[in-house]
Amino acid sequence: MEQRINAAAKARLKAIVGDKRFLDDQQSLVSYSYDATPMYQAMPEAVVFPVSTEEVSAIMKVAFAEEIPVYTRGSASNLAAGTVPVHGGLALVMTRMNRLIELDLDNLTATVEAGLVTKTLHDAVREQGLFYPPDPGSMTVSTIGGNIAQCAGGLHGLKYGTTKDYVLGLTAVLPNGEIIRTGGKLTKDVAGYDLTKLLVGSEGTLAVITEAILKLLPAPPYKRVLLALFDDMRAAGRTVSRVIAARIIPGTLEFMDQGTIRVVEDFARIGLPTEVKALLVIGQDGQQAIVDEDIRRISEICREEAIEVQVAQTDDDIDNIMKARRIALSALARMKPTTILEDATVPRSKIAPMVERIMEISEKHNVRICTFGHAGDGNLHPTCMTDARDHQEIERVEAAFEEIFEAALGLGGTITGEHGVGMAKAPYLEWKVGAAGIEVMKGIKLAFDPKGILNPGKMFAGETRKRVVLHQ
Repeated sequence: MEQRINAAAKARLKAIVGDKRFLDDQQSLVSYSYDATPMYQAMPEAVVFPVSTEEVSAIMKVAFAEEIPVYTRGSASNLAAGTVPVHGGLALVMTRMNRLIELDLDNLTATVEAGLVTKTLHDAVREQGLFYPPDPGSMTVSTIGGNIAQCAGGLHGLKYGTTKDYVLGLTAVLPNGEIIRTGGKLTKDVAGYDLTKLLVGSEGTLAVITEAILKLLPAPPYKRVLLALFDDMRAAGRTVSRVIAARIIPGTLEFMDQGTIRVVEDFARIGLPTEVKALLVIGQDGQQAIVDEDIRRISEICREEAIEVQVAQTDDDIDNIMKARRIALSALARMKPTTILEDATVPRSKIAPMVERIMEISEKHNVRICTFGHAGDGNLHPTCMTDARDHQEIERVEAAFEEIFEAALGLGGTITGEHGVGMAKAPYLEWKVGAAGIEVMKGIKLAFDPKGILNPGKMFAGETRKRVVLHQ
């Protein structure tokens, strides 16, 4: 790989961040050569740790002048190989920019640096009786900047939306080092193109996000949760549709198939019934009278098809039920050395047929896939436990997920609901947006990043995969 960081560039970067925040020893380079996506790894040439927007600006000016690839990263919990430095260059690690700059109780906003850990923000605003709804499964380690770059979702997406719905303004550094500020503490702002929304979900390909102004909500004063058990997958899917059709929007509506239930129970021993085919975790929050009435109505709807409905009676019961869903990935990950997790998303009315297609595809390719996810917004996580050293099985796994993406699109869905495109799904992006859509996106990329130095090798694949033909 061509070396981009010459001695002069190295000296300039060290002058910006100092010797202790510039690393190019072998151990450091290996440490920042991968993220949470299995089977992807590439070495950067150097690693830098900025502590201010001004430092990021200075770093980007050097990178722009020398045409050095720059890969911005937080905690590297990305699941689409979005932060792997595939063309070498510079790993720009934002974790030391981790301040909660301001909690504005008058405007109900939080101003934060990009490296702030998501759970730290949750805990801080909760102490003020406030609520920041986006809660990705990685929230104990993931950073706000990473959440924004990926437009992270979570268990509250159905009722409260995803990260894009809570980003009011951004401070970002362009590839040439210029600093821009978008949006602000405003409910309304239609001054020009919405650059804030454009940067949310851009996966580090357009600018380096350094600060964000986030919208907060009053914390719901009361919550309840129930567990509905089913001996038929379609019954669970129909129940999801019926709850929404009854004009009830739960705070949480989560799904687990039998394979996931069995692995979670084996791991956590919390009393899940392993003989059922599927379960739904349904929660509601808000004012007590409304929550109690919604839970009563949801229970009635569930009992039309569920074999059992358990309504949590205590806070411990609620915690156990929610724990079962939150630890699903951790439980599955312990089964084999390599865990491949995807996030195919379909209309919520298509949850049951999508899960059935996943099961059929799993059997066809002789790979073990368990499925869980956010049933309320149709976001499923088919998860394969495998071993990257078994090359024949990995080939079958790749073929299976290719068919899963095709199945999701065939049901009116998408290849990714919250993990992003990165490298892992770049070959399939054209399946979703079309050739014209790809060209529009490339045009936007070119306008922001004419030298192509920000996160190169992501989003746009060198070659689009041929679509397989599936029989629905």
